[in-house]
Amino acid sequence: MSQSHQRASLPGCPSCEEPLESGDRFCGACGYDLSAVPAPPADRPTVAITPPARHPATPDTGTPTPDPGTPLGGPSEAGAVQWPAASEVDSSDLPAPTHRPSDLPGTDSGGRPLPATTPAPASSKAHSAAPAPASSAVRVDGPDAERLGGGGDFELAAPDPRQAEHAAAAVPAGGTVCVACRSGRVDTDGYCENCGHAQPRERDHMERELGTVAAVSDRGLRHHRNEDAFAVSGTALPDGSPAVVAIVCDGVSSASRPDEASAAAAAAADASLLESLPRGTHPQQAMHEAILAASEAVNALAQGPGRATEHDQHRHQNAPACTLVGAVVAGDLLVVGWVGDSRVYWVPQDRAHPPARLTEDDSWAAQMVATGLMSEAEAYADERAHAITGWLGADAYELEPHTASFKPDRPGLVVVCTDGLWNYAEAAAEMAAAVPPDAYERPLHGAQVLVGHALDGGGHDNVTVALLPFAVPSHGAGSACPAG
Repeated sequence: MSQSHQRASLPGCPSCEEPLESGDRFCGACGYDLSAVPAPPADRPTVAITPPARHPATPDTGTPTPDPGTPLGGPSEAGAVQWPAASEVDSSDLPAPTHRPSDLPGTDSGGRPLPATTPAPASSKAHSAAPAPASSAVRVDGPDAERLGGGGDFELAAPDPRQAEHAAAAVPAGGTVCVACRSGRVDTDGYCENCGHAQPRERDHMERELGTVAAVSDRGLRHHRNEDAFAVSGTALPDGSPAVVAIVCDGVSSASRPDEASAAAAAAADASLLESLPRGTHPQQAMHEAILAASEAVNALAQGPGRATEHDQHRHQNAPACTLVGAVVAGDLLVVGWVGDSRVYWVPQDRAHPPARLTEDDSWAAQMVATGLMSEAEAYADERAHAITGWLGADAYELEPHTASFKPDRPGLVVVCTDGLWNYAEAAAEMAAAVPPDAYERPLHGAQVLVGHALDGGGHDNVTVALLPFAVPSHGAGSACPAG
């Protein structure tokens, strides 16, 4: 496959016909690599076949097929067909006299007279059992096969995707059927052996609901893979009360193997929390330790042999890296921790109270705002806004895990997400407006709606969000108060 990325100039994806935008390098619907689109052929391609030599006076034209070395001649040729006089017409307005197929019965390839009437098309049930007519030279494949007599000596080079219900039966037990043509078997490299379509990866869209926490992650509409990862889990504190965990990681696309980095970080942080919380470690200290464990897991990737892919070969092979954000709900305490620009929002169940953002980005824009050099609107409008200043990875300047504890005084929803979502709902009020009213009772549905909000906005990045309902008696004022 060509490694040079050509800009899309096609009206639609060659694989799924999804409309394309100028500059697209991958189809947003099926992931088709547009850099591999070949130049359009001069004519519609056809399947090369070599039918048997026809007998003189074949029924389709009545014209003899000359033997090799026999000169073409007029009616005096040996074996030439003598057509009867054509029927006259009654008006000069009609076409010139013509011959009709019935004027000369003709013979089949065995020299036998052809039937005077066209055989009735076989039914779909009888088609597979009835022998093909001896006069048929090419199988008619597709939706008109039955009407035109079906059957024959030649088949198309690959099964017709429209016949998927029949062809899928040929896929061996345990094999995977292509999602595009529904007939070919998916090879170990993730491509269909029939149509060559790249199959969706398992991480392209992931959903999980575990008790009172749910998460959804999606590849988005512009990336060729999902470089986000999440982990949701639950455990018990020493007193038997429940603790709920949500970790969300975003791979740094400019680094090598960002998808592996995010997956390793999410798994390591989750495992660390599930090990320390039941021991009685304070949730804020447990979150700090979890971020350090995630950092070690990502650093370890840089020490092992890299797994280069076709999309990474022309990318600077720096150390794998990712961001991390997490939340723990334990009793009346909400603990958040982060490195990078993924965020946590607080959305009160009673929307009359204001929402809040509970994290501060490790980014260029956040630094400009913190130092007073630019307003928030100016900083995030700058093209450097999303350049991160903190991440997990062997090439990170200095790891500074951020943690904070809150004691919300009313029920609400904790939104843990990557910038693939908050780019389309940046302010806390915008995020709260995007959260459906029933998300507190239906966190999985709420996460699905939020991912859909990002996709409707353009889906230019991977999108991941986890929702944790926080249940406390409603009293007092405020939305999320820092723990003392």
